[in-house]
Amino acid sequence: MSIKILHIDSNNPILWQQLEDAGFENHADFKSSKEEIEAKIQDYNGIVIRSRFKIDTTFLDKAVNLQFIARVGAGLESIDCEYAASKEIHLIAAPEGNRNAVAEHSLGVILSLFNNLNQADAEIKAGHWNRESNRGHELDGKTVGIIGYGNMGKAFAKKLRGFEVDVVFYDILENIGDENARQVSLQELQQKADVLSLHLPWTPETDKMVNANFINAFAKPFWIINTSRGKNIVTADLVEAMKSKKILGAGLDVLEYEKLSFETLFQDKNTPEAFQYLLGAKNVLLTPHIAGWTFESHERLAQVIVDKIKAVYTK
Repeated sequence: MSIKILHIDSNNPILWQQLEDAGFENHADFKSSKEEIEAKIQDYNGIVIRSRFKIDTTFLDKAVNLQFIARVGAGLESIDCEYAASKEIHLIAAPEGNRNAVAEHSLGVILSLFNNLNQADAEIKAGHWNRESNRGHELDGKTVGIIGYGNMGKAFAKKLRGFEVDVVFYDILENIGDENARQVSLQELQQKADVLSLHLPWTPETDKMVNANFINAFAKPFWIINTSRGKNIVTADLVEAMKSKKILGAGLDVLEYEKLSFETLFQDKNTPEAFQYLLGAKNVLLTPHIAGWTFESHERLAQVIVDKIKAVYTK
């Protein structure tokens, strides 16, 4: 009997084609509501998703024949992983697929912030030639602190090898340092870092982690880059720190106000006051959750998922 897979989100065509070539039976439903898909999920053995809706206990209880859930992305926060595991449902993600894209994006954001590239570009296009106000900073000689040293953090540290910088990281796992970065305590990172780059999942432990107390524990004013999850930062506290110049600049690829699907920004129609500040700040660089969203990673993510599914379910 063939394994029936329901694709809930669109992905690179190679994912569908290679699964079909391997003997899997593909079905697609990119538009039905969560409730409509729950009504037929008992017919499927596998799901391929990105982040269209949450896979919760209600969904999993109806998925009585489900063997695996494959998320074409790095994190699994949209899935009730503990409950899925209790039902012996295999969970598959692809952090290897977009780690290089995230690393390159993070480096690009730092260099843009340090050299006022976006501000200078906008000023020239508006007819202003301002050299002194766009005097930049050099990355060499700085300490870059990374929080989260998994696929993304390690890839970013590797990209920094071409610079004369001290790269340190903090992670809840012990003894995972390598030739690219030195593992330190959170306290030491906060004492030394000139730049903070977040490469964390969104979990109960990391939710709202970067708040006023966290920021004020840093010994020096610093720049912050977030390519992980928006809800890891309390935006209002970030803005207050920028106003006081405790934070010198921010590159935010993710925002606290994003919906779980990542496809739209706000939960409601109100624009938060803190976000209004970010929109007008010259030392803020905003991108729409695209750090891992390159043409190359689009294909690589799909290939990683195909390979992982085939490794378990084909001989």
